[in-house]
Amino acid sequence: MTDKLLEGFQTFRAQYYDGADAKMPKLVREGQDPRYFVISCIDSRANPGTVFNADPGTFFAHKAMGAIVRPYKQGTALSAALQFALDYNKVDTIIVMGHTQCGAVDALANGLEDEEISRFIGVVKNALTRAKACCGDETQLAAQTEKEVILESVENLKAYPSVAKALSEERVTIKPWLFDMKDGSLLEYSEGQKTFLPIN
Repeated sequence: MTDKLLEGFQTFRAQYYDGADAKMPKLVREGQDPRYFVISCIDSRANPGTVFNADPGTFFAHKAMGAIVRPYKQGTALSAALQFALDYNKVDTIIVMGHTQCGAVDALANGLEDEEISRFIGVVKNALTRAKACCGDETQLAAQTEKEVILESVENLKAYPSVAKALSEERVTIKPWLFDMKDGSLLEYSEGQKTFLPIN
């Protein structure tokens, strides 16, 4: 049952451990120095390591349904990871990357009756309310909710003490990104134009 994973591991090992200039032994010797912290969805089709074709050591990663950043609470996995990345590793860019056809957004929009899941995604119900204010069509509503969830997550993120401190010291940038799985494009929210635009 795990053959596919083990085949992938062998490819990874050959690519990053073999040869005089192998990347992983160097990272082990010298330590990591990633510039990015990527918050993404758990969706298996939107894995940032695959989407960005990234080498080991490129970014810190945190995954949650819908790439949802919940309001700050001390001692959570995300708050601790952000503090470690920002205060001890000097990460300078945080990316909140949602994606289209998101199951978490679909669950939010359809009021999924599963207490464990609904209690998690329910923290961004205001994103759904904002989307409903501008979109009546079901397809448009889902697409707008996906965007609103990213923006609400970014606002929640700004209240995390380590992030607020880094922002006040102008040593971190937060990027709201949307991965469109259907056409394979990446979009970033433009504060000036108030919409998500393709990244060229």
